Amino acid sequence: MTKYILIPLLFIALTSCSQVSEPVKSENKISKNLDSLQTAYFAAGCFWCVEAIFESIEGVEEVVSGYSGGSEKNPTYELVCSGKSKHAETVKIYYDSSKVNYNTLLEAFFGSHDASTLNQQGPDFGVQYRSIVFYENDQEKAFTEKYIEKLLKEKAFPKITTEVVPLVKFYKAEIYHQNYEETHPDNPYVKSVSLPRLNRFKEKYSQFLKTDN
Repeated sequence: MTKYILIPLLFIALTSCSQVSEPVKSENKISKNLDSLQTAYFAAGCFWCVEAIFESIEGVEEVVSGYSGGSEKNPTYELVCSGKSKHAETVKIYYDSSKVNYNTLLEAFFGSHDASTLNQQGPDFGVQYRSIVFYENDQEKAFTEKYIEKLLKEKAFPKITTEVVPLVKFYKAEIYHQNYEETHPDNPYVKSVSLPRLNRFKEKYSQFLKTDN
């Protein structure tokens, strides 16, 4: 009986966001002038998945994977994955507000993950995978709270565990995490979890996608 229990546990371990291979150095493609763009910060599970989802949206110019929501300064991936830092895997989104607005990003955020699960997304468990909207001003906070009320009224989720908290500090993740899904298409987690999640989003929200998608 034990071996039958170990097999699915082994599969989960091998397809977990925290099971990253030896870091691969790559060029950081962030070379655009982003100063004129708006920013938004979300946490919704593994940042490899979330980064790829928002990269596909028209009006989003760049997405950076990183960490936020904890107290540890300059956290490392290993520390965040241990759960001890209390940081969540977070993405920083640079977007052109003339092409996409914050409410659309909120809809994409809640539509691309399970906001009812506490400290979990898919095979990933821990506080580092919790659902969070980090707001930068009162308007973003009000938009988020109103949208959550709408989702609960529509019974889109049985409950919503998403934290709505002010952004204090965002730490950019190690360079090998940036554009991870794009640069690691053969990674087991990317193939079994991240790409299917992205494809579900694209199918559900085709109206949000860039024309080259």
